Amino acid sequence: MKLSSYTITQGRDRAGARAMLKAIGFTDDDLRKPIIGVANTWIETMPCNYNLRQLAVNVKEGVRAAGGTPMEFNTIAISDGVTMGTEGMKASLVSREIIADSIELMVRGHMFDGVIAMVACDKTIPGAAMALLRLNVPGLILYGGTIMPGRYNGKDITLQDVYEAIGAAAAGKITDQELTAMENAACPGAGACGGQFTANTMATVMEFIGLSPFGTASVPQVDPRKEDVSYRCGRLIMEAVRRDLKPRDIVTRAAIENAIAGVAATGGSTNAVLHLLAIAREAGVPLEIRDFDRISSRTPLLVDLKPAGQYVAADVDAAGGLPVVAKRLLDGGYIDGSAITVTGRTAGDEAAEAKETPGQQVIHPLSSPIKPTGGLVILHGTLAPEGAVIKVTGLNRTAHRGPARVFEREEDAMGAVTRGQIKPGDVVVIRYEGPRGGPGMREMLGVTGAIVGAGLGESVALLTDGRFSGATRGFMVGHVAPEAATGGPIAFVEEGDEITIDLENRRIDLEVAPEALAQRHAKWRAPAPPYRTGVFAKYINTVTSAAEGAVTSGV
Repeated sequence: MKLSSYTITQGRDRAGARAMLKAIGFTDDDLRKPIIGVANTWIETMPCNYNLRQLAVNVKEGVRAAGGTPMEFNTIAISDGVTMGTEGMKASLVSREIIADSIELMVRGHMFDGVIAMVACDKTIPGAAMALLRLNVPGLILYGGTIMPGRYNGKDITLQDVYEAIGAAAAGKITDQELTAMENAACPGAGACGGQFTANTMATVMEFIGLSPFGTASVPQVDPRKEDVSYRCGRLIMEAVRRDLKPRDIVTRAAIENAIAGVAATGGSTNAVLHLLAIAREAGVPLEIRDFDRISSRTPLLVDLKPAGQYVAADVDAAGGLPVVAKRLLDGGYIDGSAITVTGRTAGDEAAEAKETPGQQVIHPLSSPIKPTGGLVILHGTLAPEGAVIKVTGLNRTAHRGPARVFEREEDAMGAVTRGQIKPGDVVVIRYEGPRGGPGMREMLGVTGAIVGAGLGESVALLTDGRFSGATRGFMVGHVAPEAATGGPIAFVEEGDEITIDLENRRIDLEVAPEALAQRHAKWRAPAPPYRTGVFAKYINTVTSAAEGAVTSGV
């Protein structure tokens, strides 16, 4: 093996570096072995990543057993669920870039021979993948795992139910005491949000794209088997180093299309569109927003998961895990089985070993899909020339036409919902929440959950240049591009304008004459940036459109 770490650790001139490393317990023998960076996103601000500190112990044991020397380091993580509906939520998408940058800097600075990234909450997963692809040294992603469901009134509940209960309480459908009881029950321990929300969606992506070993993601974080999974991943990264198997060998066009099919078949989050566009960019693989609609429209929805379905992510594990889903898609010709994975084996080889639990009801057979097409639909039209995204899993209607109710920020819309000012038929428009305008495209589970909880989920539409939590359900259109802050048509919508959303024809249109729109455009002035200094100002000045993944990379 040709080891990059030898530049740091070997030779007479490196005596000073060795002296410093020996100060914390490394030996000459340790430093002659491949050095594996263990990028840990452990943090004490959320349950999602909480057990990663302990799981890192198992990872490092696996690395050592396979002949390597692990060196652990930390990066940041922002909790979407904790910060939802506040100014703090603006930090979430920005953190994806900083996670990628910080892992990249550590690996370039210390010249690690391989990297295993330990991830859980939403942005840590794509952030880690982006970094591995930039670096293109042998790398592997280990997902910490889902939270177990809570129990309330004899039913499994998740954080989604709490946010919807807020709207129900505001509408007088439940008491504040019932809301508190749900709050106390929903999150029973460590792990990422429990449905096919963004974290579990992106964990699905990592298995289908090949950067995570099949069968590792669906094991819940508190399950004792996660320690064995972590140890195995520690050994696997050493195998990748020995084979010189690199992320860009794995993340090909076929692998990315496999990942999109995995999202479609599991009813995954709309955030997968944003993150996969960013990942493809780092991999140097051409990908357009229209590709998601093309692949989703040919892929059946097979997995009955919240937010639209019945089951939680832990139930997928009990059913046999994501390899069962992959086997279904492989048998149906919906994924490319020849794509290589981080184990060195193909996706087809891995899927062939799936072990389905007899009698499970979570993953449907190909003969009886939940829906014949997947959950992601891409819309274009006069309101979104660059595109917009809607998740149609669980929707009972294919069109909506109604008057615009216009809000300049999420908090104003939330107030209108909780005060009972939104009526059936309305189209709630929330703008200046895009990549630049927000900045950071806040997720809007608070307001979308409140709409559903208030009983308006079947009669109201919402559209925004921001984005949604993976737990969002209902007739909700996000990622409207161009965004309002850059002069996209969403900036020119006025109260009462008629808006039409037509899913069958993939259209989203503002019913205003072109001449009137031109006049509004001429009068429009870009608002002052909400931040003029610091990390948000840097982000505003460098971020691209949501239709391009909202990336800040110069690639």
